[in-house]
Amino acid sequence: MEGSSSLPIPPGHIDVEAYVDSLLCFATSHDLFQKLCGGVHILDFLTKEPDLYTALIPQEWRSWFDENEIQDILHLLMRQDLDALPEPRPGQDGMAGKPCNDTQATYRGQPVPPASLVEYIGIIRRHTLDRDIKAEPQIAVATSSLNNGLTRNVAVGMKPKKIHEVGNFVKYIDQLTYKIESDTSHPVSHIVDFGSGQNYLGRALASPPYLKKVVAIESKHHNIDGAKNMDIAAKLAKKEMTLRNKKLFRRGGGKASSCTDDNSEPLLISKVGVDQDQQQQDHIQYVESTITGGDLSLVLPQIKPTVSLGQATCDPQLLVISLHSCGNLLHHGLRSLIVNSSVKAVAMVGCCYNLVTERLGPPTLKYPSLRGSNARLEKTSAACDPDGFPMSERLVAYKHEHGEGIRLNITARMMAVQAPQNWTPEDSEAFFTRHFYRALLQRILVDRGVVGEPTGDGASTESSSPRGWTGAGQPIILGSLRKSCYSSFTAYVRGAIDKIRGDPEHGPHIVKYMDGLTDENIAGYEARYKHKKKELSIVWSLMAFSAGVVESMIVVDRWLFLKEHDAVRECWVEAIFDYEQSPRNLVVVGIKK
Repeated sequence: MEGSSSLPIPPGHIDVEAYVDSLLCFATSHDLFQKLCGGVHILDFLTKEPDLYTALIPQEWRSWFDENEIQDILHLLMRQDLDALPEPRPGQDGMAGKPCNDTQATYRGQPVPPASLVEYIGIIRRHTLDRDIKAEPQIAVATSSLNNGLTRNVAVGMKPKKIHEVGNFVKYIDQLTYKIESDTSHPVSHIVDFGSGQNYLGRALASPPYLKKVVAIESKHHNIDGAKNMDIAAKLAKKEMTLRNKKLFRRGGGKASSCTDDNSEPLLISKVGVDQDQQQQDHIQYVESTITGGDLSLVLPQIKPTVSLGQATCDPQLLVISLHSCGNLLHHGLRSLIVNSSVKAVAMVGCCYNLVTERLGPPTLKYPSLRGSNARLEKTSAACDPDGFPMSERLVAYKHEHGEGIRLNITARMMAVQAPQNWTPEDSEAFFTRHFYRALLQRILVDRGVVGEPTGDGASTESSSPRGWTGAGQPIILGSLRKSCYSSFTAYVRGAIDKIRGDPEHGPHIVKYMDGLTDENIAGYEARYKHKKKELSIVWSLMAFSAGVVESMIVVDRWLFLKEHDAVRECWVEAIFDYEQSPRNLVVVGIKK
């Protein structure tokens, strides 16, 4: 468990401040990085002229990629020790490495990669936060037990990934509460879980050996109902039993209605709870609420006071937590430390960066981009949500060659939730195929007039699109299709058309443009563009690899937000889950003075 104010910075930086300076400078000045992280989209891959792959990737990289399989390229990006790469043989100008024997002057049997590619990989790695759990006794490292220390009743309904996350996080929270109580005069009375969902985390915290008081805040009523039923199964709540007058109940045909005769016996006698271990009772309280801006003024009056030495404590001392807070929910959780006197600490693990809104308006100067105009990008970038990214004033006021303030569009943030280090050959082949099918379908949609043809300069021409699109960059949102639709490109196109047909407003108009598209036509498209699949896979891999820096920027921004407030005594970020099991594994912690 970290102390003071720190980040899990990668090697190559003298201190945290040097890392942050380098991170912000690189992210706002490197042309290729900005194109890979928000400046291109897979749907544009087969619709733009000149060719997107050629326009984006340097020639010497393309030549090397042509000679290597995609799995070898992925290994170089994610796992290869760059210092161990050999120097090239004579005639391999521009390649990178260290001096070695002639027999070693290859990378997996092929020429070593270009020096500029190796340099780019090294730069991305040097600006991506360390995701390994540190070997410290306070950290809840994954155990070898089946349920990671959770009792069978508590672990019911959890998949292995959830067991790992909950088991580690409850141990971490237990250590954090001990640290808070040791370092401050404010022992934690309640743990408040933002976005509790089915309350797996709260249930584990309320169970032995932790026995914490948990306030589970959830906006969806059906999640709370489901969580309460699971509390009963875990013996953390009483099961209500209804006692009825059997004679009257049977006489009324089984209806639980009350008798109208004042002299008659009551049909419903009472509802009683089944006794359970009282030590584990009343440790969980549910509050149905939506949190905005971190304001807990509507929640605090509902929190049940704790009882110590026979006296109720009226002023709760809260630790706000969340496991994989979606979008802005983590921002609200961090702000709660600043705006509520009762909140003494926060520990939040984020995810779903694509759901984060944008605080700043559109840039005054455009970042490097190979994309056409896109209504969704324009709408989200102009949102100006005060609760969006960036949170910290440092990123808001950061001056760079493109203007002031750091922005991450939705494409960059969507790529930041990838976990390329966890890709297996089977996994990568499956989603490379899905992306290729979707890009190829977009080519068909352009050719059939469903969306407009983009011009060479990235703008788009006016078209008679039935949905008012202005270019190939304006995609039809398909979402997921049935698994059988990915068995072949023909099956994919037919499945996509069937789904589009279900749109009551626009479906008939779009399907009209697709009339006459035969299986032979579809097979012809696949044959014509088949060689582009590897190129698309390379670009997608570079985008996902580079987006590790995007996630680092988002996490650093949240840490800076806490660090900028005088009320915060210490704040830090560290990994608490095994990246292979849970790649969104960074917790942001802040403790109030």
